[in-house]
Amino acid sequence: MGTLIVVSFPEEKLAFDLRASLVQLQKEYLIEMEDVVVVTKDADGKAKLHQAVNTTAIGAVSGGFWGMLIGVLFLNPLLGAAVGAGAGALSGRFTDLGINDQFMKELAESFNTGCTTVFILVKKVTGDKVLDGLEKFKGKGKVIQTSLNKDEEASLRAFLEAQD
Repeated sequence: MGTLIVVSFPEEKLAFDLRASLVQLQKEYLIEMEDVVVVTKDADGKAKLHQAVNTTAIGAVSGGFWGMLIGVLFLNPLLGAAVGAGAGALSGRFTDLGINDQFMKELAESFNTGCTTVFILVKKVTGDKVLDGLEKFKGKGKVIQTSLNKDEEASLRAFLEAQD
């Protein structure tokens, strides 16, 4: 089971930059994430999820491949690929990996309009090195919710909510 961390920022750019920095840290094997999602709230108060992984596209590609393969067996690869891609895209659209989408939308409803939030589901982390890598976000965010223990949460809060 992963550790959930929810952080809000006053600007969209900071949230997307945090996600990009976390992905870079993952490439350096300092953090292992199951999911990282940026949630924005528009002027109408509607929450929009910006998933790191597009399950619809992955489903379409996978379905297209398998459909073409099955189509070859039945001597109609183009029809098989088209049907497979459509079915794969549909199944990918309704696949929910990582953090529950409904949970994120419900939590985002309580946020102010214009607020941008990053939901991070972490498997493993080298805490001190990750915080060093996220130094440019120090004092710019607010911890909304975590499943960290009290000491780790206090440390994260002190870092993100630090006043210069």
